[in-house]
Amino acid sequence: MSAVIDPVARQFEAYNRRDLTAFLACFAEDFTSYRMPAVSPALQGKDALAAFYAEHRFNNPALRAELVSRTVLGRMVFDHERIHGLGAQAQETMAVFEVEDSLIRTAWFYAA
Repeated sequence: MSAVIDPVARQFEAYNRRDLTAFLACFAEDFTSYRMPAVSPALQGKDALAAFYAEHRFNNPALRAELVSRTVLGRMVFDHERIHGLGAQAQETMAVFEVEDSLIRTAWFYAA
């Protein structure tokens, strides 16, 4: 089970440090993310992931994520998170990560 949890836990910690190199090390080269309910990917590929987080997240000193709960089901990890620093109030999100070969391959993000 640690092969599934470890990359998710490491990316969460790197996110809070705004450490782009450590963050990217947790993702597969062909990573894909979705902002639900969209059926088309929001990001495709590690390069797109790097550009987005460098330009829209890790340049924000107020950014931090709070882990409310984590559930593991097979190779899927469900993180209920509270994201601070993106607006006046914290944003409730559910991040669903699919882990394969100890890397995050796909992520689905649901926001309240």
